[in-house]
Amino acid sequence: QVQLVESGGGLVQAGDSLRLSCTTSGGAFSTFAMGWFRQGPGKEREFVAGISWMGSKTAYADSVKGRFAISRDNAKDTLFLQMNSLKPEDTAVYYCAAHGVDSQGNYFLSRSLAAYEYWGQGTQVTVSS
Repeated sequence: QVQLVESGGGLVQAGDSLRLSCTTSGGAFSTFAMGWFRQGPGKEREFVAGISWMGSKTAYADSVKGRFAISRDNAKDTLFLQMNSLKPEDTAVYYCAAHGVDSQGNYFLSRSLAAYEYWGQGTQVTVSS
């Protein structure tokens, strides 16, 4: 059974940085596309960033482009999200998620929640002004 566990969240001030990690077990991490999503208070869960199975492709929400960086270490089955210049509107529970190939066996990277098969339990990030 694939398990994802996030860590690294916390309470910071606006302008600070945080690095989130997501460790995985029970599956072939290097064959999954990985993503970070977040859900702020009273908001729907939204895509933040994604990375392809070998790390050659990345995608970001416009709201975090230039401030956040997603990366992965396939040797350690770990996903990262470096968050810089944090803003109060970045306050949310951050989730990592994974998805495999499509129905034709093709690798792809999705921004859609529906495409992700496996989810972590989330880590809280709170940014004070």
